[in-house]
Amino acid sequence: MHISELMDLNARRFPDKDFVRINGKGYTYSTIKDFSEKAAGFFKTCGIGKGDKIAIMSFNTAGFVIGFHATAKTGATLVPVNHKLTHQEVDYILEHSEAKLFLFDGALKDVADNLSCSIKKVSLESRVDGYEHFEDELEKAEPFTLQEFSDLDIAQILYTSGTTGNPKGCLHTHRSVIAAGIGMGWALKFDDDDRILMAMPIWHSSPLNNWFVGIQIVGGTMVMLREYHPLHFLQTIQEEKCTAFFGAPIALIMPVQMIPNFDEFDLSSMRVFMYGGGPIPAEVIPKLMEKYKSKNFYQCYGMTESGPTGSISYPKHQLVKLGSIGTGGAPGGDLKVMKNNDEEALPGEVGEIWLKGDSIMQEYYKDPDATANVLQDGWYKTGDVALLDEDRFLFIQDRKKDMIITGGENVYSKEVEDAIGSHPDVMEVAVIGIPHPEWGETVGAVIVPNQGADLTSEEIKSYISDKLAKYKIPRFIEFAEDLPHTPTGKIKKFELREAHSKAFN
Repeated sequence: MHISELMDLNARRFPDKDFVRINGKGYTYSTIKDFSEKAAGFFKTCGIGKGDKIAIMSFNTAGFVIGFHATAKTGATLVPVNHKLTHQEVDYILEHSEAKLFLFDGALKDVADNLSCSIKKVSLESRVDGYEHFEDELEKAEPFTLQEFSDLDIAQILYTSGTTGNPKGCLHTHRSVIAAGIGMGWALKFDDDDRILMAMPIWHSSPLNNWFVGIQIVGGTMVMLREYHPLHFLQTIQEEKCTAFFGAPIALIMPVQMIPNFDEFDLSSMRVFMYGGGPIPAEVIPKLMEKYKSKNFYQCYGMTESGPTGSISYPKHQLVKLGSIGTGGAPGGDLKVMKNNDEEALPGEVGEIWLKGDSIMQEYYKDPDATANVLQDGWYKTGDVALLDEDRFLFIQDRKKDMIITGGENVYSKEVEDAIGSHPDVMEVAVIGIPHPEWGETVGAVIVPNQGADLTSEEIKSYISDKLAKYKIPRFIEFAEDLPHTPTGKIKKFELREAHSKAFN
């Protein structure tokens, strides 16, 4: 199915039903269809044709929704842009993707003003002096829908977070995007009565394809927050009777920690609390279930390259397999753990997670070497190392590139980070391999203490001495005020490796 067909289908089935709700205002399926066809007409007047790229940098707004569907109806390719990026980072994406049109939220005017690339720029939401405004152009435009299209046309270029350098552009077809939505809808048993809360940035791969597309597969309703806020999160669930939410672990933890009257909110409409992007600590899950008065917690695993589709840990496994990402692939996908390119791992062994399915990207845009490194016979090699337990449940150990080999011994950075991170005075920690003249590599840790804490290297080493083997205990420990992060919150370990590469030379 083509995304353009998905909108037409829902406008026929549910013309007067709210597809999107923002700040108490509803936009029906037929309204969004009409707006998106007018927007496609406007895109056509901008010289956009089939296969051209349209970049959108926006908060969670109706403008993004309309732009998303208008891009499909034009036959163009969507390039969602992280609204937290600097103008230099946006420049790279616009130039690399060869985008011809840039839609930006008016609140991000400073980024648009400072772009060096030559591209037509149009403001969304608030009006900005010197730029055409999207809504004004819709009023003048004639509706348009491309008549010749295929589900194998490129629908999106999704850029990775760039933890190892410049972000890569993942090419996804209409078929792979729809597959990602169907898989999540199937796993969570969505139907047309579901009301998903979209509080995470919609431009990110999982909110976009698993949730935004997933709810459209069944003709449900999406309730949008412009940005996540723990109080607004609770208020919106209560007022809009939301049934499902996806977010990073911190999005579920913050309301419990920060909202004093948490227990006064009525969250009884919720049947799905899904988290991803990292685990919730084992000791925290039971507390969250108690506070939210629900055991319907799910964990999903995936990445931009896979659509994202990977695996799901269901509520029945949350407490008995704490920290696991599930067993086998999510609906519509396949998963295996490989010791090497030819041999699968057995229970009790460690290997790299490989994924397969219709939602997998076609390739990295303009990067055949990187594509060849990760795609093999239809399988995507994730680079994530996992332990397969005796029941075939998977437990992430590390990123393959982050594994440290010291004196011939493998050290998984996540294991060391978990041990150090459990110290009550540690806010954040990154563990890296540092070149060493005798051991090849040795273990290093960069630690951000809690405000006011007075930590020492000796205290950290003593604290973890009974938790880790001696060779896993960092020889190098540095304390810092913060760690370098990507705009999506991932630690840039490559910068830390570069900064400390001479520590033992």
